[in-house]
Amino acid sequence: MTRREEILDVAESLLEREGPDSLTMRRVAEAMGIRAPSLYKHIANKEDIEAGLQERALRGLTGTLSSAGTDLMAITAAYRRWALARPALYELATRRPLRRDVIPPEVEAAAAAPIVAAAGGDEHRARALWALAHGLVDLELAGRFPPDADLDQTWRAALTPFL
Repeated sequence: MTRREEILDVAESLLEREGPDSLTMRRVAEAMGIRAPSLYKHIANKEDIEAGLQERALRGLTGTLSSAGTDLMAITAAYRRWALARPALYELATRRPLRRDVIPPEVEAAAAAPIVAAAGGDEHRARALWALAHGLVDLELAGRFPPDADLDQTWRAALTPFL
């Protein structure tokens, strides 16, 4: 494991435990038991940490979605599980501008590929599916559904027109 990967591990852990405000150079260094200036040998700045975490999120999502097969319901269920298991990382990766200036394009393309395939290769339909899944996950993470809502049924109703 490289020192950069170790820094990203610590940053990801902080992010999930304490939220996005914890991603400061000082806080990451403190969690590693080092001084902040030592981080600059491996990480340019806070934005570099965030871009690294976004790339990690996309790679993780790629693995999760790819292992779900080609069934749309299975892919979206995997997307939902991944997001709910890593809410802060999900937020960082999906609610902020994606650092396309740093993240290799093939990383984003690989994450999108299972959804594009489930959409029959239609990128516009795939974007609509992603927007739908993202919106449902965001509402669930924000606690915006009534406590007695059957969210599995909500997902089925939302996705049925795409089947």
